[in-house]
Amino acid sequence: MLSRQIEQGAPYDVFLSANQQYVTELALAGHLSPDSVRVYAHGRIALWSKEGRVQSLTELRNPRILHVAIPNPNHAPYGVAAREALETQGLWKQVEPRIVYGENVLQAFQYAQSGNAEVAITAWSLVISKGGILLPENLHSPILQSGALVSSTRHAAAARRFLDFLTGPEGRKILQSNGLFPPVSSHPGD
Repeated sequence: MLSRQIEQGAPYDVFLSANQQYVTELALAGHLSPDSVRVYAHGRIALWSKEGRVQSLTELRNPRILHVAIPNPNHAPYGVAAREALETQGLWKQVEPRIVYGENVLQAFQYAQSGNAEVAITAWSLVISKGGILLPENLHSPILQSGALVSSTRHAAAARRFLDFLTGPEGRKILQSNGLFPPVSSHPGD
């Protein structure tokens, strides 16, 4: 939705996305400044259930788990990662009929939080302080969260300072303490 707004000329200064493809496409179309594009974090997925009842993906085989919420993999990179993790574990075909799709990571989490699903596979950053279980990163392709300056910004210098802060030492600490994993290097394009 935000990428469409930027295409339409919305007055944003910086675009940050969990989906690197959106950033790449907007930069190629001239809506983002190509020299400012950078990966600011790697996202990770996590398992979350009320009261921590579900502790592993293999427990999703349990027929008492009627609904498993994930972000929609048609447009959400965390949904793609959730599906890949289930496939890697040989669980997708068994769990797929019980999948409830959220439009995004927050909605998938809210389905489990409200009890409309017994468990959610969502962003670690959403459940890091809520009893979530971080899933191994080798279960899915990397979730590269990227950002760049919006080409039409009237505040280019401030926007660039923000991106520099985000990928600098202080920003990296903040990202990490909130469940994101900064790339090893903070140079643009990493």
